[in-house]
Amino acid sequence: MKSNLLSNIYNPADLRLLKEEQLAQAAQELRQFIIDVVSVKEGHLGASLGVVELTIALHYVFNTPEDLLVWDVGHQAYGHKILTERREIFHTNRQIDGLSGFPKRSESVYDTFGVGHSSTSISAALGMAIASKLKGDFDKEHIAVIGDASIASGMAFEGLNHAGVTDANILVILNDNAIGIDPSVGALKKYLTAVKNGKNPRQNNIIKSLNFNYSGPVDGHDIPLLIKELNRLKKIKGPKFLHIVTTKGKGLQQAEENQVKYHAPGKFDALTGEIHLKSEENLPPKFQDVFGLTILDLARKNEKIIGITPAMPSGSSLKFMMEELPERAFDVGIAEQHAVTLAAGMATQGMMVYCNIYSTFLQRAYDQVIHDVALQNLPVIFCLDRAGLVGEDGATHHGVFDIAYLRSIPNMIIYAPINEIALQNILYTAQLGLNNPIAIRYPRGRGVLSKWEVENFGQYKKINIGEALCLKTGTKTAVLSTGTIGNNVIEALTASPNSETIAHYDFPFVKPLDYNTLNSVFSTFENIITIEDGVKNGGFGSAVLEFAASQNFKNNIHILGVPDVFIEHGTVLQLQQLCNIDVKSLINLFTNGVK
Repeated sequence: MKSNLLSNIYNPADLRLLKEEQLAQAAQELRQFIIDVVSVKEGHLGASLGVVELTIALHYVFNTPEDLLVWDVGHQAYGHKILTERREIFHTNRQIDGLSGFPKRSESVYDTFGVGHSSTSISAALGMAIASKLKGDFDKEHIAVIGDASIASGMAFEGLNHAGVTDANILVILNDNAIGIDPSVGALKKYLTAVKNGKNPRQNNIIKSLNFNYSGPVDGHDIPLLIKELNRLKKIKGPKFLHIVTTKGKGLQQAEENQVKYHAPGKFDALTGEIHLKSEENLPPKFQDVFGLTILDLARKNEKIIGITPAMPSGSSLKFMMEELPERAFDVGIAEQHAVTLAAGMATQGMMVYCNIYSTFLQRAYDQVIHDVALQNLPVIFCLDRAGLVGEDGATHHGVFDIAYLRSIPNMIIYAPINEIALQNILYTAQLGLNNPIAIRYPRGRGVLSKWEVENFGQYKKINIGEALCLKTGTKTAVLSTGTIGNNVIEALTASPNSETIAHYDFPFVKPLDYNTLNSVFSTFENIITIEDGVKNGGFGSAVLEFAASQNFKNNIHILGVPDVFIEHGTVLQLQQLCNIDVKSLINLFTNGVK
């Protein structure tokens, strides 16, 4: 009977006490531990299973945390967390007040750099390596682990380009499994495939051309080979590059066979890998599917419609259009800046471009939004999926800044639909022809209309730009909401004993604001409450305050939204409770008044 090795590994120092021939067993136990916890608690599975052997080899060979290890994105860092003093609390991963789903500096000294968005690891590790040299530490190792989808991003190339003209002690490890969240795309992917298949001439090596000491490709699941290669590379100074080949989902057959589904599969059977399916009968559609089905329907009728997504065809549901109209729907890889300017270029030629980018990722292309789209007043249609609080992915992924960072940009229209019908109609309205760029923000998850597809899909109605709607009349207080958080208001008003005194207005357009309706509201109601699922600083409530100040209104105004702190991970309901924008908090506010 083999003893359990993992139970005796608290940190990498314990791992290094094992004999090399014991590491295969440790890998098997670590892989099973990840499967057992994630099957019950949910999280990112495939990426961490794929790098179990690499994780063990890195911590075995290098003197972490003195040697600095940076994981790109962090989807693959579960094994790292378990081996670095967090095994006993790993079951709290992604839960409120528990471990973050991503490496986080404040959580552990072994997490050398906070990550969540891709392609940052090379720049960060290079910065650390240059700093070490300036401090006179020439022996410290600096390792960046980056995937083949992430290394295709512009920022990764910027880091490689700089590192190649330094003598920094940096090791870049390319974890090549041909998939990110969706399969990797692009010319670089084809190059890497040729390298792996031995079809690329030795002299034709991109990495060597950038002045890196290149080795590989090697089997990323062969621990003795990894250890031998890492020990060899330790002795070499300057920029080094190790190309390893792994299988995402390694060790769980279904995760290997369906890598997209098992990136973050939800709850599943730890033995068989079978996903525990939740009944979707009579459930409202996901907002991403409302987008995906609507844009496909519109594109069938309007040949000028183009769809673009940076590496999220499944998550955005642009996949429907990519499957039926592949010549007009593009996955450009992890390249948000390119996606925005590509859309701008197409718009100059009269195309109607729907650029679907998660709210948190559009932050990465802010200059392109301003300089390439808004300054030229090109009518690009930005579809910002995952707007608002996204839940367990936490601070790196919440889409709570978009209203504030877009509202200040001239020419920009900002629209937040309250439900599926509104989203469908604004997508339809946009392709009728707009004079400005528009950002349409909608949340992760499901809508509120269980029969949307049967009763409403395809029945389009043009929306008047800048128009607010009165959803409910009242006598004393007006609640102004924008977007789907308005459904919390509707539910709370239904349960509030004094709801007859409270009016509710839906302001889908944060910009331009409906000044006529605002004038009427401020002239009628003593108390005004605004609510949004974005940051209060600079958001929808701020826009209402600016209006009130400009018109010299003295009404009592109370702003609800996300406070001026980074909101951590938890369920969406728990995070709404933290921000006092959940239904229960609103019932209390409407019943007892503003304190």
